[in-house]
Amino acid sequence: MSRLSQFGHKLYTGEVSYDFVGKRKIFYLISAALLVISLAAIPIRGLTLGIEFVGGADFQVGMQVNAQTVDQVREAVKGSGVPDLDDIEVTTIGDNTVRVQTRTLDAESEVPEVRKSIGEVAGVPGDDVTYSLIGASWGQQITQQAVIALFVFLGLVSLMIGVYFRNWKMSLTALAALIHDLILTVGIYALSGFTITPATLIGMLTILGYSLYDTVVVFDKVRENVRDLKTSNSRTYSEAANLAVNQVLVRSINTTVIGVLPVAALLFAGAFILGVGPLKDLSLALFVGMVSGAYSSIFIATPLLAQLKEREPEMKKLAARVLARRSKQEKASAPTEPAATAAKAAKKPAEPDDVEAAEASTEDDTEFENYPKSKSSMPISVGSAATPPSRVTRPLSEAAAKRPQPQNKPRSQRRKS
Repeated sequence: MSRLSQFGHKLYTGEVSYDFVGKRKIFYLISAALLVISLAAIPIRGLTLGIEFVGGADFQVGMQVNAQTVDQVREAVKGSGVPDLDDIEVTTIGDNTVRVQTRTLDAESEVPEVRKSIGEVAGVPGDDVTYSLIGASWGQQITQQAVIALFVFLGLVSLMIGVYFRNWKMSLTALAALIHDLILTVGIYALSGFTITPATLIGMLTILGYSLYDTVVVFDKVRENVRDLKTSNSRTYSEAANLAVNQVLVRSINTTVIGVLPVAALLFAGAFILGVGPLKDLSLALFVGMVSGAYSSIFIATPLLAQLKEREPEMKKLAARVLARRSKQEKASAPTEPAATAAKAAKKPAEPDDVEAAEASTEDDTEFENYPKSKSSMPISVGSAATPPSRVTRPLSEAAAKRPQPQNKPRSQRRKS
């Protein structure tokens, strides 16, 4: 079994756990900072809208494409004599078509000059260069339809989550995670200067599905962990939700990495190899959305759900019961007062008075051993009818000192007491 599999097993069984829910304030602050930066970048940096939203002219011509084609066409258009053509977009479609997008041009005076310049590079007459003028009203219609699609999607998502989980708080937190991902994605576009095109809108609508997928997976595990929570005193709602996040953590990481790797390859190809085009616009939205979706489902949606649920009266009562049960277990497992006192006394160093007492007791024992033993204290042979005393009383040292000591003088010279 690999290390990642072992780590995932420990997370699933609860042997290893990270307190995502308990440290939610840290993640809230990180997300708030990212949202503030993203929202501030939109008016400061601005969004680079594609020709489909602001209007403009689109030219296409058939020609053999090589490494110098894009630069040659760009220089030819800038040298056509038409003013304000510094910001143009030149792309190649396959190996035999060139596409040029410019600002809105006058159909009578400016369009013929641009067509002529492009035709000279391509080696064809100017009339063979096809063109189309895109008005800003068409871009407004696209934007309007995208906004309508977004709100319809969010409404259906809220309804689906509410019916599936039977919990409106899960719907609310899932929508909060989706909005979080959308704002971050738009902010990245503003900071990076990538062009927002219809492909970008498609990518943004797609990432909502990825973000929702991760959130539903986590919420489904949360629902499984809290199914019989009201009749149990083992853990609180926050602890059950945090366990669910840990149990699906490795799965979410694996899913995100597998999904992000091909999208990262598309982004690299679109941004650094092709340079421009719908591939770059689509891949950036997918890349940012998938990463932020995995982040929001773990660090935002679930902690926010636990915070809302902990405010319910039933969850408050459950938390009180869990804390009371744990306090009772701690008191039961704690040592009693006499045992604690004895253990403390055993570890306490000997005091001077105790040392003197121990030495006096040792002296008494030595004197008792040297003192002549009486008949009653002599060992009894086997088979004797006498019964040995059950306990021998040792004489005290003071009594031994007052007892008359044997004298070596003759009996006639001894002083009579």
